Amino acid sequence: MLGVDEHGLDEVDRNLMIALLDKYAGGPVGVGTLAAALSEEEDAIEEMYEPYLMQIGMLDRTPRGRVATARAYEYFGRQLPNASLGCFERPATLAAYLRLTPRRGESSFS
Repeated sequence: MLGVDEHGLDEVDRNLMIALLDKYAGGPVGVGTLAAALSEEEDAIEEMYEPYLMQIGMLDRTPRGRVATARAYEYFGRQLPNASLGCFERPATLAAYLRLTPRRGESSFS
C-alpha cells in the first residue's frame, strides 16, 4: 500500500487537511497560502488533491478560500468551531452559513 488510508487519503491529502485545520483554523485560506505551507505547487493542489477532497466532502472551495467541512473535523478528531456564532465569527462551512442566513422575506428575529 502506498500510504493510502481506508478513506483513500494519501500523505499529501492528510497534510493538506491538517494544515487547513490546525494552521488556518479550518479556513478560509487561499490556495497559494496552502501551497506554500505544504511546499507544493498551486496547480498540483487544485488539480490533484482538491477534487478528491471535495468529492468525499472534506473540503469546500468558496470565494474567500478553502474551508474544512464538518466531515474533515470529525475524521481528523478535531472539535468543530462553536456552533453559536457571535457577531464577528464565521460559520465553519458554506452550508452552515446558508443554514444560519434567513431567506428573502424571512425575519432573522423570532
